Amino acid sequence: MSTDNLPGVPEEPIARRGMFGASDSGDTSGYGRLVVRRPPKLSSERPYGGYFDEVADALERVAGDAYADMVERVVVDRGELTLHVKREHLVEFMGHLRDDLALRFELSLGVSGVHYPEETGAELRAVYHLCSITHNRRVRVEVACPDADPHIPSTVSIYPTHDWHERETYDFFGIIFDGHPALTRIEMPDDWEGHPQRKDYPLGGIPVQYRGATTPAPDQRRSYA
Repeated sequence: MSTDNLPGVPEEPIARRGMFGASDSGDTSGYGRLVVRRPPKLSSERPYGGYFDEVADALERVAGDAYADMVERVVVDRGELTLHVKREHLVEFMGHLRDDLALRFELSLGVSGVHYPEETGAELRAVYHLCSITHNRRVRVEVACPDADPHIPSTVSIYPTHDWHERETYDFFGIIFDGHPALTRIEMPDDWEGHPQRKDYPLGGIPVQYRGATTPAPDQRRSYA
């Protein structure tokens, strides 16, 4: 769906053209002429509503004056709370979320990566999905880093299950989690070049063989443009 004429979406800048933003091969998705414009960054103001204000109050109390330096912005959208945290404060911030009695986000549901090539200086994101079994609450933590310096502190010391999740995020997006006990590829071969879930990763990849038959890469097939 094009974002043409939608309220609140500026004419510029353009985030991408086509369904996947491919420029090095044919776009066979049928959406080659789609224009997606980048909306302004969301930032929510108090009151957030529901238990979100209680979470924010507890964080402000336990972090003290450092809270303003830790949190870049807070977004409440579609009934979900996302805290955008500066990477240099991530480990301390996650410790507060896990250990404070008013928060107790003791369960992490995983770490995922996102790539926004148009977001200069914040192209790569690590996203953490946390759940409080004690209080029956959920929160999302998002951390950004530039493509030129793709380093984010590891949170394995806070949530040990992040070991494999951070490895997968490194494998697919190239985010380096500093302090991880063994940051190696987990799904792609060790000698694989590049990170296949980045949006600038070339479409097509390598030809796939099936019992002697060869299926050419997508950029070598016929185009529907």
